[in-house]
Amino acid sequence: MLASVGLFGFFAAPLRSAEPPPKSDGPAQSGPVALSPAKIDAKRPSAILLKNVKIFDGKSESLTASTSLLVVGNKIEKIGGDITALDKAFVIDAGGRTLMPGLIDAHWHAMLVRPTPAEALTWDLGYANLVAGAEATDTLLRGFTTVRDVGGPVFGLKRAIDDGVVAGPRIYPSGAIITVTSGHGDFRQPFELPRTVGGARSRMEQLGASMVADSPDEVRLRVREQLMLGATQIKLTAGGGVSSPFSPLDATTFTEPELRAAVEAAENWGTYVTVHAYTPASIQRSIAAGVKCIEHGHLMDEATAKLIAERGVWLSIQPLPDELANAFPPGSPQRAKAAEVFAHTDIAYRIARKHKLKTAWGTDIIFSPGLARRQGELLVKLESWYTPAEALTMATATNAQLLAMSGNRNPYPGKLGVVEEGALADLLLVDGNPLENLELIADPAKNFVLIMKDGKIYKNLIR
Repeated sequence: MLASVGLFGFFAAPLRSAEPPPKSDGPAQSGPVALSPAKIDAKRPSAILLKNVKIFDGKSESLTASTSLLVVGNKIEKIGGDITALDKAFVIDAGGRTLMPGLIDAHWHAMLVRPTPAEALTWDLGYANLVAGAEATDTLLRGFTTVRDVGGPVFGLKRAIDDGVVAGPRIYPSGAIITVTSGHGDFRQPFELPRTVGGARSRMEQLGASMVADSPDEVRLRVREQLMLGATQIKLTAGGGVSSPFSPLDATTFTEPELRAAVEAAENWGTYVTVHAYTPASIQRSIAAGVKCIEHGHLMDEATAKLIAERGVWLSIQPLPDELANAFPPGSPQRAKAAEVFAHTDIAYRIARKHKLKTAWGTDIIFSPGLARRQGELLVKLESWYTPAEALTMATATNAQLLAMSGNRNPYPGKLGVVEEGALADLLLVDGNPLENLELIADPAKNFVLIMKDGKIYKNLIR
Protein backbone atom coordinates (compact mmCIF):
# COMPACT_ATOMS: atom_id res chain seq x y z
CA MET A 1 0.00 0.00 0.00
CA LEU A 2 1.53 3.30 -1.08
CA ALA A 3 -1.03 5.88 -0.06
CA SER A 4 -0.51 7.23 3.42
CA VAL A 5 -2.33 9.53 5.78
CA GLY A 6 0.70 9.93 8.04
CA LEU A 7 0.54 13.01 10.21
CA PHE A 8 4.31 13.51 10.12
CA GLY A 9 4.69 12.58 6.50
CA PHE A 10 5.68 8.90 6.70
CA PHE A 11 4.21 5.51 7.46
CA ALA A 12 5.95 2.27 8.20
CA ALA A 13 3.38 -0.42 7.45
CA PRO A 14 5.92 -2.53 5.48
CA LEU A 15 7.89 -3.00 8.70
CA ARG A 16 5.11 -5.21 10.03
CA SER A 17 6.06 -8.14 7.86
CA ALA A 18 9.77 -7.63 8.51
CA GLU A 19 9.54 -7.56 12.30
CA PRO A 20 10.35 -10.69 14.32
CA PRO A 21 7.82 -11.84 16.88
CA PRO A 22 7.69 -9.29 19.69
CA LYS A 23 9.53 -9.78 22.93
CA SER A 24 7.61 -7.78 25.46
CA ASP A 25 6.81 -7.79 29.12
CA GLY A 26 3.41 -6.33 28.26
CA PRO A 27 0.46 -7.52 26.19
CA ALA A 28 1.13 -9.05 22.78
CA GLN A 29 1.50 -6.44 20.03
CA SER A 30 -0.54 -8.26 17.43
CA GLY A 31 -3.83 -7.09 18.90
CA PRO A 32 -5.63 -6.18 22.08
CA VAL A 33 -5.40 -8.81 24.79
CA ALA A 34 -6.28 -9.03 28.46
CA LEU A 35 -3.74 -7.67 30.91
CA SER A 36 -1.71 -10.17 32.89
CA PRO A 37 -2.18 -9.65 36.64
CA ALA A 38 1.26 -11.18 37.17
CA LYS A 39 2.87 -8.44 35.14
CA ILE A 40 0.70 -5.40 35.82
CA ASP A 41 -0.17 -4.18 39.29
CA ALA A 42 -2.19 -0.97 39.12
CA LYS A 43 -2.86 -0.69 42.83
CA ARG A 44 -1.48 2.30 44.71
CA PRO A 45 -0.16 1.49 48.19
CA SER A 46 -0.58 4.24 50.75
CA ALA A 47 3.20 4.65 50.68
CA ILE A 48 6.12 3.14 48.79
CA LEU A 49 9.69 3.24 50.08
CA LEU A 50 12.43 2.64 47.54
CA LYS A 51 15.69 1.83 49.30
CA ASN A 52 19.22 1.67 47.92
CA VAL A 53 18.62 3.65 44.70
CA LYS A 54 20.95 5.86 42.69
CA ILE A 55 18.92 8.70 41.20
CA PHE A 56 19.00 10.44 37.85
CA ASP A 57 16.81 13.43 38.63
CA GLY A 58 16.02 14.38 35.00
CA LYS A 59 18.53 17.25 34.91
CA SER A 60 21.92 16.20 36.28
CA GLU A 61 24.87 14.72 34.45
CA SER A 62 25.53 12.08 37.09
CA LEU A 63 23.71 9.81 39.49
CA THR A 64 23.38 10.45 43.20
CA ALA A 65 25.00 8.24 45.76
CA SER A 66 22.87 5.39 47.03
CA THR A 67 19.84 6.80 48.81
CA SER A 68 16.17 6.22 49.59
CA LEU A 69 12.97 7.76 48.23
CA LEU A 70 9.49 7.80 49.73
CA VAL A 71 6.30 8.02 47.66
CA VAL A 72 3.10 8.94 49.44
CA GLY A 73 -0.06 8.88 47.38
CA ASN A 74 0.88 10.04 43.89
CA LYS A 75 3.83 12.27 44.80
CA ILE A 76 7.42 11.98 45.90
CA GLU A 77 7.34 12.86 49.61
CA LYS A 78 11.01 12.67 50.58
CA ILE A 79 14.42 11.87 49.13
CA GLY A 80 17.43 10.95 51.24
CA GLY A 81 18.03 11.49 54.90
CA ASP A 82 16.48 9.34 57.59
CA ILE A 83 13.33 7.94 56.04
CA THR A 84 11.32 5.74 58.31
CA ALA A 85 8.95 3.38 56.54
CA LEU A 86 5.35 4.26 57.25
CA ASP A 87 2.96 1.67 58.58
CA LYS A 88 1.76 -0.56 55.75
CA ALA A 89 4.28 1.02 53.37
CA PHE A 90 5.40 -1.16 50.47
CA VAL A 91 9.20 -1.43 50.76
CA ILE A 92 11.38 -2.18 47.73
CA ASP A 93 15.12 -2.74 47.96
CA ALA A 94 16.41 -1.59 44.57
CA GLY A 95 19.83 -3.14 45.03
CA GLY A 96 21.71 -0.06 43.83
CA ARG A 97 19.80 0.27 40.58
CA THR A 98 19.09 3.58 38.83
CA LEU A 99 15.86 5.44 39.57
CA MET A 100 14.83 7.99 36.95
CA PRO A 101 11.75 9.91 35.80
CA GLY A 102 9.25 8.25 33.49
CA LEU A 103 9.97 8.97 29.84
CA ILE A 104 7.96 11.54 27.87
CA ASP A 105 7.29 11.29 24.12
CA ALA A 106 6.50 14.80 22.85
CA HIS A 107 5.17 13.68 19.45
CA TRP A 108 2.89 10.64 19.63
CA HIS A 109 -0.31 9.51 17.85
CA ALA A 110 -2.02 7.01 20.15
CA MET A 111 -4.89 6.23 17.77
CA LEU A 112 -2.68 5.76 14.72
CA VAL A 113 0.02 3.32 15.83
CA ARG A 114 -1.66 0.00 14.99
CA PRO A 115 -4.07 0.57 12.07
CA THR A 116 -3.07 0.58 8.43
CA PRO A 117 -3.77 3.81 6.51
CA ALA A 118 -6.94 2.26 5.06
CA GLU A 119 -8.16 1.05 8.45
CA ALA A 120 -7.62 4.46 10.00
CA LEU A 121 -10.40 5.89 7.83
CA THR A 122 -12.72 2.91 7.62
CA TRP A 123 -12.82 0.90 10.82
CA ASP A 124 -15.29 1.26 13.64
CA LEU A 125 -14.23 3.95 16.10
CA GLY A 126 -15.20 1.81 19.10
CA TYR A 127 -12.90 -0.97 17.97
CA ALA A 128 -10.20 1.59 17.17
CA ASN A 129 -10.32 2.80 20.77
CA LEU A 130 -9.92 -0.75 22.09
CA VAL A 131 -6.89 -1.30 19.89
CA ALA A 132 -5.45 2.05 20.91
CA GLY A 133 -6.03 1.11 24.54
CA ALA A 134 -3.91 -2.01 24.12
CA GLU A 135 -1.19 0.09 22.51
CA ALA A 136 -1.44 2.60 25.36
CA THR A 137 -0.73 -0.18 27.86
CA ASP A 138 2.29 -1.29 25.87
CA THR A 139 3.49 2.31 25.66
CA LEU A 140 3.39 2.57 29.45
CA LEU A 141 5.24 -0.73 29.80
CA ARG A 142 7.98 0.65 27.56
CA GLY A 143 8.56 3.27 30.25
CA PHE A 144 6.67 6.14 28.64
CA THR A 145 4.52 7.52 31.41
CA THR A 146 3.45 10.63 29.44
CA VAL A 147 2.84 11.41 25.76
CA ARG A 148 1.86 14.57 23.92
CA ASP A 149 -0.62 13.38 21.32
CA VAL A 150 -0.43 15.77 18.37
CA GLY A 151 -3.26 14.55 16.19
CA GLY A 152 -6.12 12.07 16.46
CA PRO A 153 -9.44 11.34 18.19
CA VAL A 154 -7.82 10.47 21.50
CA PHE A 155 -10.11 12.18 24.02
CA GLY A 156 -12.02 9.00 24.92
CA LEU A 157 -8.83 7.00 25.40
CA LYS A 158 -7.38 9.71 27.62
CA ARG A 159 -10.48 9.62 29.81
CA ALA A 160 -10.36 5.83 30.06
CA ILE A 161 -6.72 6.00 31.19
CA ASP A 162 -7.37 8.79 33.68
CA ASP A 163 -10.35 6.90 35.10
CA GLY A 164 -8.31 3.71 35.51
CA VAL A 165 -10.28 1.73 32.93
CA VAL A 166 -7.17 1.22 30.79
CA ALA A 167 -3.51 1.26 31.81
CA GLY A 168 -1.62 3.83 29.79
CA PRO A 169 0.44 7.02 29.85
CA ARG A 170 -0.76 10.48 30.69
CA ILE A 171 -1.99 12.04 27.45
CA TYR A 172 -1.77 15.70 26.46
CA PRO A 173 -4.21 15.69 23.50
CA SER A 174 -4.39 18.02 20.51
CA GLY A 175 -7.49 16.36 19.11
CA ALA A 176 -8.10 16.63 15.39
CA ILE A 177 -5.26 18.00 13.35
CA ILE A 178 -6.36 21.18 11.55
CA THR A 179 -5.41 21.50 7.90
CA VAL A 180 -6.42 23.27 4.67
CA THR A 181 -7.88 21.81 1.51
CA SER A 182 -5.02 19.88 -0.16
CA GLY A 183 -2.83 20.36 2.92
CA HIS A 184 -0.94 17.76 4.90
CA GLY A 185 -3.61 15.97 6.89
CA ASP A 186 -6.30 16.29 4.20
CA PHE A 187 -7.06 12.60 3.76
CA ARG A 188 -9.97 13.02 1.37
CA GLN A 189 -10.10 11.57 -2.12
CA PRO A 190 -10.63 13.64 -5.27
CA PHE A 191 -14.21 12.38 -5.63
CA GLU A 192 -15.05 14.14 -2.37
CA LEU A 193 -14.37 17.53 -3.95
CA PRO A 194 -15.51 20.23 -4.30
CA ARG A 195 -15.96 20.98 -0.65
CA THR A 196 -19.03 22.96 0.35
CA VAL A 197 -18.47 25.19 3.34
CA GLY A 198 -20.99 24.16 5.96
CA GLY A 199 -21.74 20.94 4.09
CA ALA A 200 -21.58 17.34 5.29
CA ARG A 201 -18.38 16.33 7.05
CA SER A 202 -15.99 13.93 5.37
CA ARG A 203 -15.18 10.55 6.95
CA MET A 204 -11.90 11.86 8.39
CA GLU A 205 -13.77 14.73 10.03
CA GLN A 206 -16.47 12.42 11.37
CA LEU A 207 -13.76 10.38 13.07
CA GLY A 208 -12.13 13.49 14.51
CA ALA A 209 -8.81 12.67 12.87
CA SER A 210 -8.44 15.99 11.08
CA MET A 211 -10.51 19.03 10.20
CA VAL A 212 -10.33 21.24 7.10
CA ALA A 213 -10.39 25.00 7.61
CA ASP A 214 -9.95 27.39 4.69
CA SER A 215 -10.37 30.82 6.27
CA PRO A 216 -9.55 32.57 9.56
CA ASP A 217 -13.16 32.18 10.69
CA GLU A 218 -13.16 28.45 9.97
CA VAL A 219 -9.83 28.08 11.77
CA ARG A 220 -11.25 29.78 14.87
CA LEU A 221 -14.25 27.47 14.80
CA ARG A 222 -12.17 24.30 14.47
CA VAL A 223 -9.73 25.38 17.18
CA ARG A 224 -12.54 26.19 19.58
CA GLU A 225 -14.15 22.81 18.93
CA GLN A 226 -10.96 20.97 19.92
CA LEU A 227 -10.58 23.14 23.01
CA MET A 228 -14.16 22.36 23.98
CA LEU A 229 -13.39 18.64 23.63
CA GLY A 230 -10.39 18.96 25.93
CA ALA A 231 -7.35 19.79 23.79
CA THR A 232 -4.32 20.86 25.81
CA GLN A 233 -2.65 22.40 22.76
CA ILE A 234 -3.68 22.91 19.13
CA LYS A 235 -2.00 21.32 16.09
CA LEU A 236 -2.06 22.79 12.57
CA THR A 237 -0.20 21.69 9.44
CA ALA A 238 1.62 24.79 8.21
CA GLY A 239 3.48 23.02 5.41
CA GLY A 240 3.55 19.97 3.18
CA GLY A 241 4.28 16.39 4.19
CA VAL A 242 6.22 13.54 2.64
CA SER A 243 3.41 11.07 2.06
CA SER A 244 0.49 13.45 1.71
CA PRO A 245 -0.90 12.75 -1.76
CA PHE A 246 -1.86 16.35 -2.53
CA SER A 247 0.62 18.31 -0.44
CA PRO A 248 4.09 18.99 -1.90
CA LEU A 249 6.86 19.09 0.65
CA ASP A 250 7.74 22.67 -0.23
CA ALA A 251 4.13 23.91 0.00
CA THR A 252 3.26 26.54 2.60
CA THR A 253 -0.38 26.00 3.44
CA PHE A 254 -2.09 28.29 5.95
CA THR A 255 -1.92 32.02 5.40
CA GLU A 256 -0.56 34.18 8.19
CA PRO A 257 -4.03 35.53 9.11
CA GLU A 258 -5.31 31.93 9.35
CA LEU A 259 -2.43 30.92 11.60
CA ARG A 260 -2.92 34.04 13.69
CA ALA A 261 -6.60 33.17 14.15
CA ALA A 262 -5.59 29.80 15.61
CA VAL A 263 -3.02 31.40 17.89
CA GLU A 264 -5.54 33.95 19.12
CA ALA A 265 -8.18 31.32 19.84
CA ALA A 266 -5.68 29.10 21.68
CA GLU A 267 -4.24 31.98 23.68
CA ASN A 268 -7.74 33.00 24.72
CA TRP A 269 -7.84 29.61 26.46
CA GLY A 270 -4.35 30.04 27.92
CA THR A 271 -2.59 27.52 25.71
CA TYR A 272 -0.56 27.43 22.50
CA VAL A 273 -0.39 26.32 18.87
CA THR A 274 2.14 23.88 17.47
CA VAL A 275 2.55 23.32 13.72
CA HIS A 276 3.78 20.64 11.37
CA ALA A 277 6.44 22.45 9.31
CA TYR A 278 9.61 21.37 7.55
CA THR A 279 10.67 24.34 5.42
CA PRO A 280 12.03 27.79 6.30
CA ALA A 281 9.04 29.49 4.68
CA SER A 282 6.42 27.53 6.65
CA ILE A 283 8.38 27.90 9.89
CA GLN A 284 8.96 31.63 9.48
CA ARG A 285 5.32 32.33 8.62
CA SER A 286 4.19 30.36 11.65
CA ILE A 287 6.52 32.25 13.97
CA ALA A 288 5.31 35.57 12.55
CA ALA A 289 1.77 34.50 13.46
CA GLY A 290 2.73 33.73 17.06
CA VAL A 291 3.07 29.93 16.95
CA LYS A 292 5.04 28.66 19.96
CA CYS A 293 6.26 25.25 18.75
CA ILE A 294 7.48 23.76 15.46
CA GLU A 295 7.04 20.03 14.83
CA HIS A 296 9.85 18.55 12.69
CA GLY A 297 11.77 21.48 11.15
CA HIS A 298 14.16 19.13 9.36
CA LEU A 299 14.67 21.49 6.39
CA MET A 300 15.31 24.66 8.39
CA ASP A 301 18.33 26.80 7.55
CA GLU A 302 20.63 28.90 9.72
CA ALA A 303 18.52 32.04 9.39
CA THR A 304 15.40 30.17 10.46
CA ALA A 305 17.20 28.62 13.43
CA LYS A 306 18.32 32.07 14.53
CA LEU A 307 14.72 33.28 14.32
CA ILE A 308 13.52 30.31 16.37
CA ALA A 309 16.15 31.11 19.01
CA GLU A 310 15.39 34.84 19.06
CA ARG A 311 11.65 34.29 19.53
CA GLY A 312 12.07 31.53 22.11
CA VAL A 313 10.06 29.07 20.00
CA TRP A 314 10.26 25.34 20.70
CA LEU A 315 11.56 22.84 18.16
CA SER A 316 9.98 19.40 18.49
CA ILE A 317 12.13 17.32 16.16
CA GLN A 318 12.39 13.55 15.72
CA PRO A 319 15.38 11.35 14.78
CA LEU A 320 13.37 9.53 12.11
CA PRO A 321 14.53 5.94 11.46
CA ASP A 322 16.19 5.48 8.07
CA GLU A 323 14.12 2.44 7.11
CA LEU A 324 10.99 4.55 6.83
CA ALA A 325 12.12 5.52 3.33
CA ASN A 326 11.56 1.90 2.31
CA ALA A 327 7.84 2.50 2.62
CA PHE A 328 7.94 4.19 -0.78
CA PRO A 329 8.90 2.64 -4.12
CA PRO A 330 12.10 3.82 -5.81
CA GLY A 331 11.42 6.70 -8.16
CA SER A 332 8.15 7.74 -6.50
CA PRO A 333 7.54 11.35 -5.42
CA GLN A 334 7.12 10.12 -1.85
CA ARG A 335 10.52 8.41 -1.92
CA ALA A 336 12.14 11.60 -3.24
CA LYS A 337 10.53 13.70 -0.50
CA ALA A 338 11.58 11.18 2.14
CA ALA A 339 15.15 11.26 0.90
CA GLU A 340 15.18 15.06 1.09
CA VAL A 341 14.03 15.06 4.71
CA PHE A 342 16.38 12.26 5.78
CA ALA A 343 19.32 14.04 4.17
CA HIS A 344 18.71 17.05 6.42
CA THR A 345 18.04 15.34 9.74
CA ASP A 346 21.68 15.42 10.84
CA ILE A 347 22.04 19.02 9.65
CA ALA A 348 18.88 20.08 11.51
CA TYR A 349 20.04 18.58 14.79
CA ARG A 350 23.45 20.18 14.46
CA ILE A 351 21.89 23.57 13.73
CA ALA A 352 19.54 23.17 16.67
CA ARG A 353 22.44 22.41 19.00
CA LYS A 354 24.56 25.24 17.57
CA HIS A 355 21.87 27.84 18.22
CA LYS A 356 20.85 26.29 21.57
CA LEU A 357 17.23 25.89 20.53
CA LYS A 358 14.67 24.69 23.06
CA THR A 359 14.53 21.18 21.64
CA ALA A 360 11.96 18.53 22.50
CA TRP A 361 12.19 14.84 21.58
CA GLY A 362 9.47 12.61 20.16
CA THR A 363 9.00 9.66 17.81
CA ASP A 364 5.94 10.31 15.59
CA ILE A 365 5.27 6.59 15.07
CA ILE A 366 2.18 5.78 13.03
CA PHE A 367 0.83 2.73 11.20
CA SER A 368 3.55 0.47 12.62
CA PRO A 369 3.16 -1.56 15.83
CA GLY A 370 6.55 -3.04 14.96
CA LEU A 371 8.26 0.33 15.03
CA ALA A 372 6.36 1.30 18.19
CA ARG A 373 8.07 -1.55 20.02
CA ARG A 374 11.32 0.28 19.28
CA GLN A 375 10.15 3.55 20.83
CA GLY A 376 13.06 3.63 23.26
CA GLU A 377 15.49 2.75 20.49
CA LEU A 378 14.61 6.02 18.77
CA LEU A 379 15.65 7.87 21.91
CA VAL A 380 19.00 6.11 21.76
CA LYS A 381 19.48 7.59 18.26
CA LEU A 382 20.01 10.96 19.93
CA GLU A 383 23.53 9.79 20.82
CA SER A 384 24.54 10.98 17.34
CA TRP A 385 24.24 14.55 18.66
CA TYR A 386 23.93 14.44 22.45
CA THR A 387 25.45 12.75 25.46
CA PRO A 388 23.33 10.13 27.23
CA ALA A 389 22.61 12.63 30.02
CA GLU A 390 21.52 15.27 27.52
CA ALA A 391 19.29 12.80 25.67
CA LEU A 392 17.62 11.59 28.86
CA THR A 393 17.14 15.16 30.08
CA MET A 394 15.44 16.00 26.79
CA ALA A 395 13.05 13.05 27.15
CA THR A 396 12.21 13.91 30.75
CA ALA A 397 12.66 17.38 32.30
CA THR A 398 12.90 19.29 29.02
CA ASN A 399 9.83 17.66 27.47
CA ALA A 400 7.98 18.35 30.72
CA GLN A 401 8.69 22.07 30.26
CA LEU A 402 6.99 21.91 26.86
CA LEU A 403 3.98 20.16 28.36
CA ALA A 404 3.70 22.90 30.99
CA MET A 405 3.04 25.44 28.23
CA SER A 406 -0.56 24.24 28.25
CA GLY A 407 -1.00 26.44 31.32
CA ASN A 408 -4.45 26.11 32.86
CA ARG A 409 -5.36 23.53 30.21
CA ASN A 410 -2.82 21.18 31.79
CA PRO A 411 -4.85 18.15 32.93
CA TYR A 412 -2.06 16.95 35.23
CA PRO A 413 -0.99 19.86 37.45
CA GLY A 414 2.24 19.05 39.22
CA LYS A 415 5.88 18.49 38.35
CA LEU A 416 6.62 15.94 35.66
CA GLY A 417 9.90 14.74 34.21
CA VAL A 418 11.95 15.09 37.40
CA VAL A 419 12.76 13.12 40.53
CA GLU A 420 12.45 15.63 43.33
CA GLU A 421 10.37 16.16 46.42
CA GLY A 422 6.83 17.21 45.54
CA ALA A 423 7.01 15.88 41.97
CA LEU A 424 4.44 13.44 40.61
CA ALA A 425 5.57 9.87 41.16
CA ASP A 426 6.24 8.76 37.58
CA LEU A 427 9.35 6.62 38.02
CA LEU A 428 11.44 3.95 36.32
CA LEU A 429 13.91 1.63 37.99
CA VAL A 430 16.64 0.67 35.53
CA ASP A 431 18.90 -2.34 35.85
CA GLY A 432 22.09 -0.46 35.05
CA ASN A 433 23.26 3.11 34.55
CA PRO A 434 21.69 4.71 31.45
CA LEU A 435 23.99 7.74 31.81
CA GLU A 436 26.85 5.41 30.94
CA ASN A 437 24.91 3.10 28.61
CA LEU A 438 21.92 4.70 26.90
CA GLU A 439 21.28 1.42 25.06
CA LEU A 440 19.54 0.20 28.22
CA ILE A 441 16.53 2.32 27.21
CA ALA A 442 16.16 0.32 23.99
CA ASP A 443 15.22 -2.89 25.84
CA PRO A 444 12.61 -1.93 28.47
CA ALA A 445 11.33 -5.49 28.87
CA LYS A 446 14.71 -6.53 30.23
CA ASN A 447 16.09 -3.37 31.80
CA PHE A 448 13.09 -1.57 33.33
CA VAL A 449 12.49 -3.66 36.41
CA LEU A 450 9.91 -1.30 37.92
CA ILE A 451 7.51 1.13 36.24
CA MET A 452 5.43 3.52 38.31
CA LYS A 453 2.95 6.17 37.15
CA ASP A 454 1.08 8.49 39.48
CA GLY A 455 2.26 6.48 42.48
CA LYS A 456 0.89 3.21 41.08
CA ILE A 457 3.12 0.29 40.23
CA TYR A 458 2.41 -1.20 36.80
CA LYS A 459 5.46 -3.45 36.57
CA ASN A 460 7.63 -4.87 39.31
CA LEU A 461 10.23 -7.57 38.77
CA ILE A 462 11.64 -7.12 42.28
CA ARG A 463 9.42 -9.30 44.41
